[in-house]
This record gives sequence, structure tokens and C-alpha cells, in this order.
Amino acid sequence: MAKISIITICYNSEKTISKTLKSLKNQTFKDFEHIIIDGGSSDKTISIIEKENISNKIISEKDRGIYDAFNKGIVNSSGDIIGFLNSDDTFYSKNSLKDIEESFSKNIDCVFGDLVYTDSRNKITRFWKGSPFLKGSFKKSWMPAHPTFYCKRNIYDKYGLYDESFRIAGDFELMLRYLEKHKIISHYIPKTLINMKTGGVSNKSFLNKFKILKEEFKAFKLNNISLNKTLYMLEKTKKINEFKFLYN
Repeated sequence: MAKISIITICYNSEKTISKTLKSLKNQTFKDFEHIIIDGGSSDKTISIIEKENISNKIISEKDRGIYDAFNKGIVNSSGDIIGFLNSDDTFYSKNSLKDIEESFSKNIDCVFGDLVYTDSRNKITRFWKGSPFLKGSFKKSWMPAHPTFYCKRNIYDKYGLYDESFRIAGDFELMLRYLEKHKIISHYIPKTLINMKTGGVSNKSFLNKFKILKEEFKAFKLNNISLNKTLYMLEKTKKINEFKFLYN
């Protein structure tokens, strides 16, 4: 049985952090450590975290952005497997961590699965259905749902952490680097693992979507992976249309 490090990045998250922590506390798999990386919250976030009494380490200080915070969490963790649970997200079921841990084996480097998006009323609005990784998948605008992505520590040690020069698409770059460039061995879990709140940085505006596209092009270039940009944009548009929206 492997120990899992779960890292939660937060900033002024008093309205959502309690649900996140309770969903972790309710997991049937218990061999985990929880690391809080707080950006220096000025609200009640830290007092709520301390009251829930589940986090093994709390670091509260200003950071240089989300990927600096992610890296800080990795460096301060000690588990064999590392994953992230954002401060407004929750595990989809009480067995999510159990399903993740049981999917790892000697020959598996990382796992990922499905997630649902929910609005402020907890109504499911969209479903991210994943699929197994195949070589060249990223060129077709495929990527794992990052909140479901759990990876062995030795992969971070071997191939590096999040590239802090990225502002929005650093998770895309890291998974592209690991899966396409370094060919780590992955496993897709055909289950919904995470309930993710809508309204993240990448979903806020058309301008942000354009910035993401530019950063994705940058990720391919940095990793020396050739890309037909026109075909990529066509595939990206197709993927957006394939998302299952659940509004009536």
C-alpha cells in the first residue's frame, strides 16, 4: 500500500475549504498526508483548516503564482504518490482515493480519471470523460483532467516540477512532458473521481482561452514536439463541442 500526498492550494477560500477538507476526511482510504499551501489568506481560511484538524502541514505565505504553490506543495510532501485537491473541489465519492491507490502497480507511473463540473447550486453542468493515453494524443487536443492526475514521486524527481514560466497552462505542459516526451506509463480509471467547481482561471473569459492556446503552443515548442497549429485548433474546437453539457 502506497502513501498518498494530497496538496491543496488555497487563498481566501473560507466559503469552500470546509467542504474540500470534509470530502478528504470522509475517504475510506486513510494512508495519506495533507499539505495546505495558502497564499497568505486574510479571511478565515486558516482558522477553518485548523478547526477541521486533518492537514499535516500548513504553509501560509505569498507565492509567485499557482505553479509556484504546486511546486512548494510537492517539495514539502513525503508520499509515494502525489495529487492535488483544489480548495473549491471535492472527491466525487468516499472511495475516490481508494480507487486511485488501487490503480497503481509497480509498472504504473501515473493515473487519471473522469470529473464533473458543478455550479454554485451543486448542479452538474458538464462531464469530463477521459480516455487512455495514446502516443500523439496531445496533438489532438487530448489531455487528462488535471485534478484527477496522480503521479509517483520519483517521476517528479526524475523529470522536473511545474514550469513556473507558465501562468495558466503549466499543468498541460507538465503532463505533455511526462506522457508524450518521457513516455511514462499511465493508467486511465474509468470512474468519476472529482467534483470540480466551475469558474476556474481557465474558464473565466475568451481572452484566457486565447492565452491558454498560446501557452499550449509554447509547451509543445519547449518539449521539441512538432505541431500543426491549424489542425490542433480544429481538434480543440471539436473537443469543446464534444463536452457533455447538462443544462436544460
